[in-house]
Amino acid sequence: MYPILFTIGPFSLHTYGLAMAVAFGLGIWVAMHRAESHGFGGKYALDLSIYILIFSLVGARFTYVVTHWDEFADHPSDIISPFQHNGQIGIAGLVLLGGVGAAFLTVYFYARRKGRGFLSTTDLFIPSTALGIAIGRVGCFFNGCCFGKPSVLPWAVAFPKDSLAGSVFPNDCLQPTQLYETLAMLLLFGAMMLYDRKRHPTGRMTGIFLVAYGVWRYFNESLRWYEHEMILWQTDAFRLTFSQVLSAIMVICGVALLWASYRKKAEKIEPKAAGVGAK
Repeated sequence: MYPILFTIGPFSLHTYGLAMAVAFGLGIWVAMHRAESHGFGGKYALDLSIYILIFSLVGARFTYVVTHWDEFADHPSDIISPFQHNGQIGIAGLVLLGGVGAAFLTVYFYARRKGRGFLSTTDLFIPSTALGIAIGRVGCFFNGCCFGKPSVLPWAVAFPKDSLAGSVFPNDCLQPTQLYETLAMLLLFGAMMLYDRKRHPTGRMTGIFLVAYGVWRYFNESLRWYEHEMILWQTDAFRLTFSQVLSAIMVICGVALLWASYRKKAEKIEPKAAGVGAK
C-alpha cells in the first residue's frame, strides 16, 4: 500500500489524489470522444466536465461532512481549509455517492441552461462515470480507505497498521472491496461501450448504469466496514447503511428509466447526428 508516492520538501504526491486526477482526465477524454457521435460538440462535453469535476467534489465532501459531523463540530474550518487543526495538510473525507448525486444535478441544470436534453446528456457521460469510479477505487485501495470486513479468503489483504484499515483491524486480513468495485466498474464500462455501438432510446444507458451500479453497490456494502455514523440501522442479522439507501434509490430510478425507454417507439429515439448542437 502506497498512500504517498513521493515527497519533495513540503509537497507530497498522494496516490488517491493522482487516481482521482487520472479518473477525471480519462473520463473527460471518453466523453469528448463520444460527444460528436451523440449529437454534441466537444466543447459542450469539456465545459460540462469542468462543472462536474467541481460540483461532484463539493457534493462528495458535503455528504461526508453531514454524515460525520462529530468530526467537524469543534473545528468547522476543517470542512474547507487545507490546513487541518491537527496539522494535517489537505482535505480528507469524501462520499462517492454524494459526488455522483451532485454530478447528476450539475448535468440537469447545465443541460437546461444550454437547451439540451438531460437524459441525452447523462447518456453521454455515464460510461465516463463508471470508468472514473473504477480508477478512483484503485486510489482508495492504496490509501487504505473504503476497506472491507475481516476475511480468510486467499486474496484478503493485510493493510499496514499506520493506515486507516490497519488501525481498525491491525491483526486481520480484509476483503479488498475497493478492487471488487474497480473490477465491476471496468466490466460495466466495457459492456456499456459495446452496447453503445448501436442506437438506443434516450435514457436507457443511464438506466442501465443506475440499476447495475446500484445493485452492485448495495451488495458490496455488505462486505465493507463502516463507522457508526454511516450505519442507519443494525441488528445481529442485518445492517443498513446510508450508501445502501442511496443505492436502492438509484435502482428504483434506473428501473423507471428502463421501463420508460422500452416503451418508446423507434421514431422517438434521439438521433446521433455528428456535430449537432456544438456550443
